[in-house]
Amino acid sequence: MSAATREPKVVVLGGGSWGTTVASICARRGPTLQWVRSTATANDINNNHRNTRYLGHDVVLSDTLRATTDFAEAAGCADVVVMGVPSHGFRQVLTELAAELRPWVPVVSLVKGLEQGTNMRMTQIVEEVLPGHPAGILAGPNIAREVAEGYAAAAVLAMPDQHLAARLAQLFRTRRFRVYTTDDVLGVEMAGALKNVYAIAVGMGYSLGIGENTRAMVMARSVREMSKLGEAMGGQRDTFAGLAGMGDLIVTCTSQRSRNRYVGEQLGAGKPIDEIIASMNQVAEGVRAASVVMEFADKYGLSMPIAREVDAVINHGSTVEQAYRGLMVEAPGHEVHGPGF
Repeated sequence: MSAATREPKVVVLGGGSWGTTVASICARRGPTLQWVRSTATANDINNNHRNTRYLGHDVVLSDTLRATTDFAEAAGCADVVVMGVPSHGFRQVLTELAAELRPWVPVVSLVKGLEQGTNMRMTQIVEEVLPGHPAGILAGPNIAREVAEGYAAAAVLAMPDQHLAARLAQLFRTRRFRVYTTDDVLGVEMAGALKNVYAIAVGMGYSLGIGENTRAMVMARSVREMSKLGEAMGGQRDTFAGLAGMGDLIVTCTSQRSRNRYVGEQLGAGKPIDEIIASMNQVAEGVRAASVVMEFADKYGLSMPIAREVDAVINHGSTVEQAYRGLMVEAPGHEVHGPGF
């Protein structure tokens, strides 16, 4: 096949559950290489077609997926890069990538978080470290294990260039994994980062034994709080009612596989945040995002009571009981334009 018509080679950077799931999907569509740090994980993927550490023994990966621990090999052959590393390691990996990546190769982030210290979204980091490379994000209600097991799901690919987004979306689509497109990159990234914070709030509620009505109330008000900040930053309101916003919020709040919900439940059980994080083998991005969200709220002059209470529990010594009491003393106002909970 000529270079003009060959399938693009997708390189997925990161060996976690979601990065591996996306890599396996892409491998069904065309040549795909996954870079992982662990030799054991690379061998597991190559020899057993599994990532046992993150997806268990039962999830069988595409037999055309290949893994490597050689970063230069992965970076040098990429036609499309998919970033599946956590937010705290994102910049470092991109910096290493800059020395190896050919010009104009698109970079798609899977990361639903914000960089601490700079408060930057992942596509902003791509633009800073890899200028000239198209940057986007794939996000939605995507519990990795379920997608890997073949349950129907959907995501949205956000990129400024909709022609490029439409072409790249084909790499991620299967019969059971629907991929939509949008140009609202900011909105999708902020929705993905914010929903983790609110899932911690709902997780805290589970530990208190709150009712279904209470959970629905907190989730609905969370959507409003998310969209309020997203719109202030330049995002589109409809994005927060879509897959990356409400869709992802619902699954992250309700799934027992949700890392951020788990953090909330453990906080409600009285465990300190450092102990909770140490017990997990994957990153709960909402922990890092809570303080960043409050910085944004201050910057834009917004009242964000749910995020405020989550931040207070994680970073300022408040209790889960105090958090929910703090929400319930808020006076309800106009549902859309009111400033509070």
